Amino acid sequence: MTDSNLRTRLPALGPAHAHEHGHDCVSWHADGQTHAARWRSETGALPPKKLVLADDTLPADTAYRLACEGTGLLWRGDFQNARQLLQALGRRIDKRQARQPARQSVAGAPPDLTQAFHLHRKTQAERARILARLLIVLDAHYTIALRRAPDVRAACTEAYGPADGPCVVPLRELQGLIGAHEWRKKGVPVAALGGATLHPHYGVFSPVRGEYLDLVAQAPLPAVLNPQPQDSKAGGPAREAAAWDVGTGTGVLAAVLLRKGVARVVATDLSPRALACADDNLRRLGLRDRVDLLACDLFPPGQAGLIVCNPPWLPGKPSSAVEQAVYDPDHRMLRGFLAGVGAHLSPGGEAWLILSDLAEHLGLRSREQLMQWIADGGLQVLGRLDTRPRHGKAHDRDDPLHAARSRELTSLWRLGRLTQA
Repeated sequence: MTDSNLRTRLPALGPAHAHEHGHDCVSWHADGQTHAARWRSETGALPPKKLVLADDTLPADTAYRLACEGTGLLWRGDFQNARQLLQALGRRIDKRQARQPARQSVAGAPPDLTQAFHLHRKTQAERARILARLLIVLDAHYTIALRRAPDVRAACTEAYGPADGPCVVPLRELQGLIGAHEWRKKGVPVAALGGATLHPHYGVFSPVRGEYLDLVAQAPLPAVLNPQPQDSKAGGPAREAAAWDVGTGTGVLAAVLLRKGVARVVATDLSPRALACADDNLRRLGLRDRVDLLACDLFPPGQAGLIVCNPPWLPGKPSSAVEQAVYDPDHRMLRGFLAGVGAHLSPGGEAWLILSDLAEHLGLRSREQLMQWIADGGLQVLGRLDTRPRHGKAHDRDDPLHAARSRELTSLWRLGRLTQA
């Protein structure tokens, strides 16, 4: 192994800019030459302050010690051996965390569950930091010049865009790119769409939890969405009433609404990746001509008879692009939706809020807070549909948050203006 100081040429950027600007550069010495490459991290991880060259001769215990110290391991051996080393590092992290003082029981009061949640997030973050220190070099064409390395050019192009020079990436993130590429090729069947397949893009949350889609498929559409004939004297075709899908992601809710009989949907999102993903999926489903995709924060101008939103369910700082669909600091999107949706509802219209109560069981939000935010938005509850989650963690007693997950309900809240009859 050869030690080398890693030099950061510009200050590290935040998660949102990790690959868009990517001015950070790492350098190392090997084969009598100095090499440099762009640093890439989709999670916003900073480049390690120290770098060593590592290969198949590096013992896993030594690699683990170096990674825990913050040293980056630039891999130059067999690619499949690097994957095995990553698994070995993961086992050592799990073993160390298991030896830590026993967690307090999470079967009782909400404060214990809150503590369990924060401890769970802390251990997840620590694990991610250590595993992110095993690094791979991609050349200027997204090729890995290692023995038994896979072809990752398509996966990297989908995630990063066209290649623009060599780069260094954490192997763990690279595996995420490869997995996302396979999911995108294979697709995810959606029961609420009659088994049709959606193809999630990298960094866009996959609709793997189908219970919330079933709620949207089952909920009765508000009467205002029924096409209304124009005045007989005016003549002309029936007027189309639009629904809005706020934070569309893969476009799955827009597709479900259209399959329910909604004439037209306006789908919004701030993420360029999400909008590209929704565009791709809606074209595959033959629905693109009935959807307007807009890049905006929450609401477009105007009003609609139905406004649907599935915001992140838990408050917290997301550690990656895909986690933005799960974690949202201080419930920013949830509170923004409830505060502003009333002004965008046409008379007789409804807002459908799709939300899990897991945050309530974890002590991160109370039902009283949610009801107050609804009231503060000038809204009233017209009805609610509930379902229980079907994912594996809901029944996994070894999960540290099992006491909360086992009581979780996912709800579709039908909201209307307070002045509405």
